[in-house]
Amino acid sequence: MSAAPPFAEWVGRLVVVDTDSTFVYIGTLEAADADALALAEADVHDMAAGSATKEKYVMEAAKHGVRASRRRVLVRAAQVVSVSLLEDVLTF
Repeated sequence: MSAAPPFAEWVGRLVVVDTDSTFVYIGTLEAADADALALAEADVHDMAAGSATKEKYVMEAAKHGVRASRRRVLVRAAQVVSVSLLEDVLTF
């Protein structure tokens, strides 16, 4: 899997991957292509398992750091709604 624009400049940085499901992923982007995004040291969180919204959960990760639950995870590109740098998440 090789990195492709626009994600090439984000390889090695913490990203938030929002999906069309109840899952949100936060981890270090390793690579991205038309099929998947590869994240290392990632937090895979199912929002159905808690009461916080995706936004609140992501803001907490931006404030307090990422608690990885996977060494590596692949996220299917077809499920991705948005990708952003964790450092770009505004907290309040």
